[in-house]
This record gives sequence, structure tokens and C-alpha cells, in this order.
Amino acid sequence: MGLTLVLPLLIPLVTTLVLFAVRQRRRVISHGIAIIGATLTLLAAAVLLADVWTHGIRVIAIGRWPPPYGIVLVADLFSSALLVVSQLVSWATVVYATAWMDPDRERAGFYPLVFVLLVGVNGAFLTGDLFNLYVWFEVMLMASFVLLVLGVERGEVEGGIKYVSLNLLASTFFLSAAGILYGIAGTLNLADLSVVLPRLDPGIVTVIAMLFAVAFGIKAAVFPLFFWLPASYHTPPVPVSALFAGLLTKVGVYALIRVFTLLFVHDPGWTHRILLVCAASTMVTGVLGALAQQEVRRILSFHIVSQIGYMIFGLALLTPLGLSSSVYYLIHHIVVKTNLFLIGGLVERTGGSSRLANLGGLDRIHPWLGLIFLIPALSLAGIPPLSGFFAKLLVIRAGFAAGTYCAVAVAIVVSLLTLLSMLKIWNEAFWKEEGHAPSSSLQAKHSLRLVLPSVLLALVTILIGIAAEPVLTLSTEAAEQLLDNQAYRDAVLGARSAQVAYTFPGGGHA
Repeated sequence: MGLTLVLPLLIPLVTTLVLFAVRQRRRVISHGIAIIGATLTLLAAAVLLADVWTHGIRVIAIGRWPPPYGIVLVADLFSSALLVVSQLVSWATVVYATAWMDPDRERAGFYPLVFVLLVGVNGAFLTGDLFNLYVWFEVMLMASFVLLVLGVERGEVEGGIKYVSLNLLASTFFLSAAGILYGIAGTLNLADLSVVLPRLDPGIVTVIAMLFAVAFGIKAAVFPLFFWLPASYHTPPVPVSALFAGLLTKVGVYALIRVFTLLFVHDPGWTHRILLVCAASTMVTGVLGALAQQEVRRILSFHIVSQIGYMIFGLALLTPLGLSSSVYYLIHHIVVKTNLFLIGGLVERTGGSSRLANLGGLDRIHPWLGLIFLIPALSLAGIPPLSGFFAKLLVIRAGFAAGTYCAVAVAIVVSLLTLLSMLKIWNEAFWKEEGHAPSSSLQAKHSLRLVLPSVLLALVTILIGIAAEPVLTLSTEAAEQLLDNQAYRDAVLGARSAQVAYTFPGGGHA
């Protein structure tokens, strides 16, 4: 049992060490090791999901120190599902990077840093206490900052400084909140906190909840804390942007969902109402920012912000359907957004520029490129039968069921504006008559390692849409687990778990 929980951390860690050892040797060796490591990590994540699906929540106490005293790893359907989809896009990005990255960045440690980042992401999904969540966030921050500035170009360094400054501010809020929480509760184990917090002063708990909301809100790029994202995600090489777009903000969303379903559920009329306002504001500001941009990766960066709002919307409702929509949206968006950045890189390489004004006519040179762009683009806008349609349908249904009609109206309007901004890229890059790229660039053939990951992720987007039932079932059961806090406590604490009476607005219990 314990091995399935440890392997998603152990495999990328071992891969990192091996890649550091061989990085000065032939590039093909690093490429092979990176692809093998990403494949094994994906398989380990899939095995863990199957284990959790069959046997329920899985727990392991590292060093055999019983919870809440030692380090504990916990996998439920929510964390293990995100683990699988994260490793899928990581695998696609690693394959893509083997044909994209320049030798200098590879010798500087690109692949080992990618796997350090994956160790941080996987650790954040699997940890069962707040202090180790902070540690995994810092591991991600260090790896991602070095990946941002690896080329030592001015734009990358500027973007990296903005990125690390805001994320260090988030870390300060996180550490402060965790310190206060430990001071009054005497524990940072998530299951133990869910027992202790209902016995504390609700006013103090609300203040701590807001500190965590700010910390994780910055990580997730929620309004008004998102400005670091569009200022930095367009600067690094395409594989780095794609990896960040697919994973980093989603770990922030994961942390928000985890603590605001397990810990801070004492006053949802206040805490979750604030989240609802932030969700609607995030949707609007993100899509308006995207409409104002004229570069492909800047447009896609603002769309990350906009789509985060849909995920927070489901959390803010705190109902089974709302949380199910958040889980489904996360799975859909990790795949679609990573793929859009990968395809954006192909557009940039073919057209010779990322500025829309310099692009044009790509559909006549590479019709397949237009097709694989349209699939994730239309999915992001919510066009049926692609995955985004069902994700947005779930969010809107959950909003109607909870009576949040204004937020539902915002979600629908933002979806239409998303379609408009995607069509802007299509019209300028593909339909417009001519661009400024040299003919040699337009006619150049792309490596299979650049095209295959985008095609596979586009097929996954179609599959999640036309065969939505399994993912919908997974999302529904993951949401039920998130609302059944007693089951989480029983799995982690066993006989130490205490019954705590609380009824969620949607009928779940804690």
C-alpha cells in the first residue's frame, strides 16, 4: 500500500539525481532518461489512482511516526486524479522539450529542474499537513524560478523577478498563517486540525482563513492577486511556459479547495461568499486582459487567470455539484491549457513571431496546425462536445442550483468573450492573408516530438468531451470525498478521530 503513495515522489527524485549526473554527456542520453522518468511517474500516478478508486483513501506515515506527530502522505480521489492528469501533461511537455530546448539550457540543468518541479507538485498533492505543504511550495518556487531565468536573457530575468517577488509574499502569508495556527491549535496535520478548529474562537479562525486565502490566492492567481502571472509566463521557452500554465496555478487551486472544504467551513456565509466575489472578478478581469493583448502567449496567460475563476466558483458554492464542477474543470483545464501553450509554440516557430500582427496564412501552409489549435481553443471557450463544454455546464448548473444567478451570468458572458479572444488568434494567425515570416520558416517541417504531444493532448480533450461519463463519475465521487471530512479523519487518524457535527449547505457532513 505504502509503495503506491511513495513512488510518485520517489521516481522523479531519482530521475533528478540521474539527470544531474549525466547532464554533461550526450544530449540523447538526457532525453531518454527524462522521457523514461516522466513515463514511469505517469504510470505510478495511474496505479495510485486505481488503488484509491478501489480501496478508498490511502495513507502512509513516513518513519512510522503516527499522525498527527509525523510526516504523513494522503491520497484521496481528488489528489490522485490531479496527480494523474498533471503527470500526463508533464510527460507531453518533456517529450516536446526534447525537440525544442537549446543545448545551453539543457547543460545548465533544464531536465533535472523539471523533475525537481514535479517532486514539488506531487508532494503538494499528497501531503497531509500544512508545514510540508509549505515545504513543497518552496521546492516548486525554487525550481520554477531557476527555470524562468535559465537563459539569463533580460525578459526572462524581469519576468522571474516579478514571479519570485509575488510568490515570496505568498510564502510569507502562508508561513505566518501556519505559525499562528500552530500556536493556537498545537498541530498542522490537516485531519487533526479539522478536529481541533471547530473548538476554537470562530473569529480567530476566520482571520487565519483569510491569511490562507491570500497566500493560496496569490499562488492560484485569483483576483486581485494575479498580476505576476501575465507578467512572467510569456518570457521563458515554450515548454517552461506550458508546464507552468498546466501545473503551478492548479496547485494553488488545489490548496484552496483542500483547506476551504476540510478546515475553514465554520462560516461559509462569510468566507465562501468572499471566494464567490473573487471568482466572478477573476473571470472578468482575466478575459478582459486577454482581449486587450496582441501576443499569443500573453493572451493565453490572461486566459489562465480567467479560467481559474470558474474553478473557484465551484469551491465557493461548497455543494456536491459545485465541488464536482471544480474537479472536472481542473482536469479539463490542465490538459487544454498546457496544449494551447505547446501549440502556441508551434505557431510562433512557424510564423516567426508571437505577435498577431506579424502572423498570417498558417492554415494554408499547415492545415493540421489549425486543426489541433482549434480543438483546445474551442474547448477553452466551452463549445460542445469538447471537454470545456461539460466543465462549464457543470459550473453553471451548480450556480443555478445554489441561486447565485449574477455569478452564473458572469460565467456565461465570460465564456462568450473567451470564444471571441480565441477567434482573434485564429483570424490573425491562420485566416489572415500574409504574415512577415520568411518562406523557409513557413515551409519548415516540425519534428514528430513537437507535434505528437499536442495531437495526443487534443485527443484527450475530445475523449473527455465525448466520453465524459467516467470523468464525471470520478469528479462526483471526489467531491463527495471532499465533503465527507469524517472519512478523511478516520483514514488519517484512525481511532484518534473524533466525531465533529457540521452540515454543509449541499448536504455533506463533516
